[in-house]
Amino acid sequence: MQAQGPLSSAIVEFLTSLSAHHYSPATVDTYTIDLRHLLERVGEVAPSSLTSHDIRRALAGLHGQGLKARTLARTLSAWRSFFNFLARQNLLQANPCLGLRPPKSEKKLPNAPSVDAMAHLLEAEPDGVWAVRDQAMFELMYSAGLRRAELIGLDIAGLDLTGGEVTVTGKGSRTRVVPVGKPALEAARNWLALRPNVARGDTEALFVGARGARISATVLAQALKQLALRQGITEHMHPHALRHAFASHVLQSSGDLRAVQEMLGHASLSTTQIYTHLDFQHLAQVYDQTHPRAKKK
Repeated sequence: MQAQGPLSSAIVEFLTSLSAHHYSPATVDTYTIDLRHLLERVGEVAPSSLTSHDIRRALAGLHGQGLKARTLARTLSAWRSFFNFLARQNLLQANPCLGLRPPKSEKKLPNAPSVDAMAHLLEAEPDGVWAVRDQAMFELMYSAGLRRAELIGLDIAGLDLTGGEVTVTGKGSRTRVVPVGKPALEAARNWLALRPNVARGDTEALFVGARGARISATVLAQALKQLALRQGITEHMHPHALRHAFASHVLQSSGDLRAVQEMLGHASLSTTQIYTHLDFQHLAQVYDQTHPRAKKK
């Protein structure tokens, strides 16, 4: 980067300082790229003339060019380090990057297993006591949208076979009651008939492991993985995927976001919106049909 003006000169001085302090060549190259972005956005100006508004506008321009949130966060960090260096050299009074936050990264959600994949997973014919247990566990997780920890912590008393409900304690010690479908209830009955043969007499846990105590998270995950392999399912199956499948499939069928929120035990509706794959066209249709100001006269 050739020094052609005050900002370029300051950048060269900063990069030289990094090399002198034994920063790796790869790190210096990354700083060079990030500071080149700054130079491209603001031009050859005196660093001391730049304000937080200028930095915010430069970031917005890079975002408009398609830079991802993670790259923008790294870029802002590089700019902040650059201006800190200049402040230590008494070349400016305040760092224009202070107080600025990069855009939040998009949350990457696991793809929910398809309805067909879930049906194929759960239609396996159990061939032993542990297979009966596994079928009951996964039917219940999918039917009620349970978290892994909620299923593990579930006691026999929490499952109401007559009422077709399960009472679970979720995050924040919040208790909720969720309906349970007939296949899950039938699978649970089959497991409860065999449970006394393998469970320790002092445990109230609904699901137990080989030693008769409450099942562990590792055993639960491994049982699901092995079942998926036996069924020839290529989609990645893990306990949280069953909860995600529950949310996505119920929402796609009903469009009732509030009901899904309650069944998942989310304190905020916005959490449910992020967690599930929303069908925007369906939501738009609901809006058009229900909002009094949606339709033009």
